[in-house]
Amino acid sequence: MQRIVVLNPKGGSGKTTIAINLASYYAELGERLVMMDFDPQGSSTHWLSKRVATQPRIGLIAAFERDPRITRSFQLRIPSGTDRVVVDTPAALEANEIPELIRGADKILVPVLPSAIDIHACSRCVQNLLLVAKLRRDENRLGIIANRVRRNTLIYQSLIRFLATFNIPIVATLRDSQSYVRSADSGQGLAEMKSQLVAEDWADWQPMLQWLEQPSKLGAKNASQAASMQLA
Repeated sequence: MQRIVVLNPKGGSGKTTIAINLASYYAELGERLVMMDFDPQGSSTHWLSKRVATQPRIGLIAAFERDPRITRSFQLRIPSGTDRVVVDTPAALEANEIPELIRGADKILVPVLPSAIDIHACSRCVQNLLLVAKLRRDENRLGIIANRVRRNTLIYQSLIRFLATFNIPIVATLRDSQSYVRSADSGQGLAEMKSQLVAEDWADWQPMLQWLEQPSKLGAKNASQAASMQLA
């Protein structure tokens, strides 16, 4: 099972947009997919409520809800046989909350918008991931998404120069497009929409999807531990 966490404490960076489109893509492939929604706004949960029975099924864990009748670990349990989990995280996270959210994550995606405020917030997020959560660059777990960009603008060039200083891969550059608005409104993902309408947008996703299939050191370590347990 692969666990993908979409994270940036800055609100409005596009976390839910990334999460729902990833979920719909993997569900369209026939994988058993679960979305885990930690965002109190429940945007991913609301998007899922718009889907119809004829669309590929996506499971939901509404992690932002609290039920005093059951334990937290029981509420957050992943159903047996799940292929992938996509985690949509909340805004305004404190640094000390990040390690728990990325625990066990095979891949962590940090979307950032091309603005001075968002660039500053991304810098703090990456620093917290590296220094507080003890994430290592050589684990191949952390990727940055330049989101809602217009490639012919100066602020986009500034964003790319800034991201290059982190020595962390920019796994996708997603253009500012109305396709994402239509996706959110309709309960669909780009992978489910008419290909002729989203071809340019969907091409932007290919480098990220390829990166997500690359093994991370955490994934390799988990596989090794599982094999050892089976041999024992």
